[in-house]
Amino acid sequence: QVQLVESGGGLVQPGGSLRLSCAASGSTFSSLSMAWYRQAPEKRREWVASINSSGSTTYAGSVRGRFTISRDNAKNIVYLQLNSLKPEDTAVYYCNVQFTNVWGQGTQVTVSS
Repeated sequence: QVQLVESGGGLVQPGGSLRLSCAASGSTFSSLSMAWYRQAPEKRREWVASINSSGSTTYAGSVRGRFTISRDNAKNIVYLQLNSLKPEDTAVYYCNVQFTNVWGQGTQVTVSS
């Protein structure tokens, strides 16, 4: 089974940027659709962005134009570039094999001055 490990979170000021990484184990990564979700304190987990095996991407309205999802199939990594960060982007960000119950452990992103 695929295992996922996220990294790259941290504390950043409003307007700043971060790049999250999700490293996947297994040899089937290139055929998988991948997604990022986030969960803010006392809120439900929400979908942020997806990328399919062909590289096509989709985004939630709240992040479109600020966040970019991408993948490197040679390295088995999916990225989430976070730009123009806002305090409301503060959350734990999770990587997911789309349409499955395979999740990473999450990485904390805090946007604060």
